[in-house]
Amino acid sequence: MPVNYLADLTSPVRSPRANLHLGAGLAFVAGALNAGGFLAVGQYTSHMTGLVSGATDALALGHLALAISALVAVAAFVTGAGSTALMVNYSRRNFPAWTYVPTLLLEAVLLLVFGLVGSQLLPQQIERVSLTTLLLCFVMGLQNALITKISKAEIRTTHVTGLLTDLGLELGRLIYWNQGKQAEQVRADRRRLRIHASLVLAFFLGGISGALGFKHAGFIATLPLAAALLLLALASLLRGMRGDLVER
Repeated sequence: MPVNYLADLTSPVRSPRANLHLGAGLAFVAGALNAGGFLAVGQYTSHMTGLVSGATDALALGHLALAISALVAVAAFVTGAGSTALMVNYSRRNFPAWTYVPTLLLEAVLLLVFGLVGSQLLPQQIERVSLTTLLLCFVMGLQNALITKISKAEIRTTHVTGLLTDLGLELGRLIYWNQGKQAEQVRADRRRLRIHASLVLAFFLGGISGALGFKHAGFIATLPLAAALLLLALASLLRGMRGDLVER
C-alpha cells in the first residue's frame, strides 16, 4: 500500500532501500529549493562554503555589514540543523514510532509559509539578508540534518560537492586496473556509487523543476514540495496510530 511505503521511508527501523528512496526524494526537494530559491532571493541557500568564504572576503575588504549578513545566514542553517537534533532526540525517547515526524511537519509548514508569504518577507531584513533567505537557510539545515540522522551520516542531500567527490572516488576505483595478483585489490563499492549517482541526479532534476516552477509560478511553486513532505509525515502518523510499526 502507498501508506506503508511512505511510512517505511521515515520509519525508525531503517533499510538501505528506504535510505536511498528518502534521500533521493529529499535531494530533489533540496535541488528545487536551492535553484528556485536563487531566482526568488538571488542567493543559493544551501551553499554554506560560499557564505563562509564570502564572509571572510567581506571582512578582509572591510565590508563589515556584508560579512555579518553572510554569517547570519550561516547561523540560520546551523540553527535548523540543531533544531532537527533536538526534535529527533526528544521524539526518539518519547514517541519512538514518530521519531522523524516533527521535523518533517516543521519543514512542510515552513515551506507553506515560504510559498504563501515569502514575497512579503523579502523586504524585511536582518542586516542585509532578507527573512526569506534566512527561512530557506533554516529549512536547508533542518533537512540536511534530518537525512543525516536517519541514514546515520551515510546520506546528505544539500551538499553536492561532497556527493560528487565520493562519486569521483568510486568511479576512480571502478576503472582502476589491478595488475597481477596483488594482496590488496582496488574495488569500487557499487552500492555507494549508485547512491551518490542517484542523489546527484535527484538534486539536478529538482533544480530544473524548482527553477521552472519559480520562473512560471513564483513562490507558490514550493506548495507541492510542502504537500509531499506532509504526506510523508502523515503516513508515519497513521501507521503509528494503527500500531503496525515493528520495534527494533
